[in-house]
Amino acid sequence: MEKLFINIKELVQVRSEAPQFVAGAQMNELPIIANAFLWIKDGLIKEYGSMDACPALTDVETIDATGRLVLPAWCDSHTHIVYAGNREGEFVDKIKGLSYEDIAQKGGGILNSTKVLANTSEDELYEQSKERLLGVMREGTGAIEIKSGYGLTVDSELKMLRVIQRLKAEFNLPIKATFLGAHAIPEAYKNNKEGYLLLLTDVLLPEIKKENLADYIDVFCEKGYFSVEDTERLMQAGAALGIKAKIHVNQFNAIGGVAAGVKNNALSLDHLEVINDEDIVAIKDSKTMPVALPGCSFFLNIPYTPARKMIDADLPIALASDYNPGSAPSGNMNFAVAAACIKMKMTPEEAINAATINGAYAMGVEAEVGSITVGKKANLLLTDKVNSYHSLPYNFGSNLIDKVFISGEEHS
Repeated sequence: MEKLFINIKELVQVRSEAPQFVAGAQMNELPIIANAFLWIKDGLIKEYGSMDACPALTDVETIDATGRLVLPAWCDSHTHIVYAGNREGEFVDKIKGLSYEDIAQKGGGILNSTKVLANTSEDELYEQSKERLLGVMREGTGAIEIKSGYGLTVDSELKMLRVIQRLKAEFNLPIKATFLGAHAIPEAYKNNKEGYLLLLTDVLLPEIKKENLADYIDVFCEKGYFSVEDTERLMQAGAALGIKAKIHVNQFNAIGGVAAGVKNNALSLDHLEVINDEDIVAIKDSKTMPVALPGCSFFLNIPYTPARKMIDADLPIALASDYNPGSAPSGNMNFAVAAACIKMKMTPEEAINAATINGAYAMGVEAEVGSITVGKKANLLLTDKVNSYHSLPYNFGSNLIDKVFISGEEHS
């Protein structure tokens, strides 16, 4: 059914010809139309403009948005929402002073999640993951990337990716699947990393390609996990099968993964809590999107991605939730936007751009969503009555989203 939003206080992120992404000073530019209308037809944005030019339409559902904002739904380009169980016990360990590395060394962390997932059926995993997806959609997410990586065996990794495929089939929003077999070294291969790398490249990747289970390949490039050389090897194995890379880099250490990612045409470089001048030079003028995950920094109490330094160096940046059971157990993108402003010193304009148009680019859906542009999907947020879009990060603990629309239909 057609919908017509009228009397919109601010129609936010209006782009007649949307760029792929925005960078540097452009990130502080957020086009809006005050006192606007928005017409949706067949699930797409049909027309928009000032109320002075609002068309006289019949047989449409009219929504009076007086005092409220309409903006693109959030585009969350980095999540791990397909997992089993929880890691609440590790949450208490962290409070008691154990570090992420300490917990991993005592059998917790990623390997803890793999044990639980191995004993969870595909159907049960699907039901748990579906509930999480419904939850983040209610909080405003209108496009999402989901990784594997808690399997670390052939059967379990394929199980995770098949669950993502089922979510893609059921839900009418852009969902991208990422193969993250290189998330950690499983116990069975703890003294044989080469054997595990061969399992990933020679067994799992061909099967994933055969079943068309992944859009991207990911690697946790970090000390104690996968080296730069390992990461390049896996990115190149994916590229040989037409599977582009999105990689975890610089969460705790800068070891050269940034330059390797750019050299291998990775779509995004995610985390970047630690970044040096050489990394910034490597990213500059590339098509690789840096992605910050402030929810992880908040939960682990580690440094935040230095967004101000990066934007001032004319780089782009995207924001994502990193929703996962161990280091960011929340997919609330409203919080990610607020934390970017409060902790990373991004302006509201920069943060909203990072969570919409740049987030869309970071998962390859910028032609579909991320801005108010004719022909794009009507994946939208309708806010409560607020003063301006600055209210969204300012009222960081409040849910100011009244309704979420996916392809023009209200999500509940």
